[in-house]
Amino acid sequence: MDQEIQTKKSIPLRCISNNYRMRKTYSGKFKLKAVLEILKEEKTISQLASELEIHPNQLVKWKKQALEELAELLEDGRRKGGKEKELRDQIQELYTEIGELTTKLTWLKKKSGIKLD
Repeated sequence: MDQEIQTKKSIPLRCISNNYRMRKTYSGKFKLKAVLEILKEEKTISQLASELEIHPNQLVKWKKQALEELAELLEDGRRKGGKEKELRDQIQELYTEIGELTTKLTWLKKKSGIKLD
C-alpha cells in the first residue's frame, strides 16, 4: 500500500531537542485504502497501524467515521424527501410565527404610542 502522506511545515507536533516533528496529514485515498484493509480483516488493527506507521486509535477513528458516513450515503432516497418536507413545513411555521409577532408588535406600538422606527 503506497503512502500518500503530506507534511505540514507550519504546525509542529512537538519539539525534541530543537528538531521539530511535523504533523502528518493523510489524503482521502490513503484513508480509504487503510479502512478497506481493516474491513478485509486479514490483519489486526495493530499490525496495520505498525505497517502504516499510524496510531491504532487513528485507524479505529477512520473506520468508525467511514461506516457512519457510508450508512448515511446509502440511506433510502424516499426518506430524504420526507426530511425536506419536514424542513419546508418547519420554515413555513417559522414564517407564520414571525408574521404573528410582527402583527402583535405593531398593535402594541399603536396602543402605547411608541414610535421605534
